Amino acid sequence: MKSRTRALGLAAAGALALAGCASEGDLVIDQGVGITAIRTVCPAVGIPDHTGDITTFRQKGSRTADNLDVTAALTNLRSTCNESGDRVYAEATFDVLAQRNDPRGARQVTLPYFATVLRGGTSVVSKQVGQVTLNFADGETRAQASGRAAAYVDRAQATLPDDVRERITRRREAGDPDAALDPLADPEVRQAVARATFELLVGFQLTQDQLAYNVTR
Repeated sequence: MKSRTRALGLAAAGALALAGCASEGDLVIDQGVGITAIRTVCPAVGIPDHTGDITTFRQKGSRTADNLDVTAALTNLRSTCNESGDRVYAEATFDVLAQRNDPRGARQVTLPYFATVLRGGTSVVSKQVGQVTLNFADGETRAQASGRAAAYVDRAQATLPDDVRERITRRREAGDPDAALDPLADPEVRQAVARATFELLVGFQLTQDQLAYNVTR
């Protein structure tokens, strides 16, 4: 699942403004009257904008095509979630597909990636940095590897308060004065939903130059 488009800044030091990633169908209109909540305490999983690709160059300062060294893409992001306990455990797996310009000789390339838990679309709860290693065979320009990221989310924090849930899910009859009103238009309800919304975001741990290259290319 891809994140919603939002400007993102990501440096090696970990300064983040990460994109949101809400599950499709968090709120579903039920027969045009009333709202049925189908949200889960499991965090949504996604790749923040501009962090799903990485490009390295042989010589610094030159971004020309003939100076390209390795390009890689993070893809096939999948997730599982165990929400049976007080601490919800989410795990994401992904593939990294890479290509190098020079096929001569066997070569090993290690690329860093991050996994961060975001709350309410803006607050970074935790962040971890891992590595994925690609092995290019002699004469081959392509390589593939797999990676994994995991996170825990407190169930109580990811659960909507009962009063907010009632305001969202209460069935409304066609003649009710508030039948056509969106409960999420209420700032209190909207803020409560944001506080209970968590995301597990995975992407390459980019330098400022690598991020700038992704944004502008």
